[in-house]
Amino acid sequence: MKYFSFVLLWFCFLRPGTGLEAQVRPALGDYEELFDGVSLKGWKGDPALWYVKDSLLVGEIRPGKELKRNSFIIWQGGNLKDFELIVEYKVSAKGNSGFNYRSKEVAGQPFAMRGYQADIDGAKKYTGQNYEEGGRKILAFPGQKVRLPPVKGTIADFARENRWTASERLDALGNEDSLKSRINDDWNELRIWAKGNRLQHYINGVLMSDVTDDDVQNREMEGLLGFQVHVGPPMTIAVRHIRLKRL
Repeated sequence: MKYFSFVLLWFCFLRPGTGLEAQVRPALGDYEELFDGVSLKGWKGDPALWYVKDSLLVGEIRPGKELKRNSFIIWQGGNLKDFELIVEYKVSAKGNSGFNYRSKEVAGQPFAMRGYQADIDGAKKYTGQNYEEGGRKILAFPGQKVRLPPVKGTIADFARENRWTASERLDALGNEDSLKSRINDDWNELRIWAKGNRLQHYINGVLMSDVTDDDVQNREMEGLLGFQVHVGPPMTIAVRHIRLKRL
């Protein structure tokens, strides 16, 4: 019965819905398409977690196969510095995921990454925030424009209660309810803008977080791109139309 229920949930997850639903490949213009829709060519991840189905790049944690740590599928195109990334995604209701950039692989841990992350979750509580995986934790919550000043000390001195306590809040981008209302239960568009030390995350055209990182000691100005499946309950993240423009 559990297997049948999971298959039914998977069918519902991929059924036609409302947000950004038309499977029409956007015009590329100055953008590169990073996913060919038929294979994992150009990507490296755990084949037990990542596969292609119905022209979608899918990450899935199945019942009874829970993870001991987060796992990523990593783009093999090399380091990115200044860029704009646009991707359409759909996450299950209990899903927890993220899109890492300017990140590094973790030595001795296959498919692990550390670095900036545009957070994604099915509950829409953290979607769009800037979270530094394996580092300074939450840099900017959804709705925050912040500056990260230089610090003296270790990451452990300032990363407390899963957030970066040295963050300086500059402005509010909207309240929690108004921002959450702009996130679809179905397909959404994420746009990451990274230029110099300015990092912006947009969901469906709405600015969710804005970080100016002046923390020279801990920031990264270039690195790898990867998509995450997170430790926790069974979940699915589906991705399509991954478009990159180098700035």
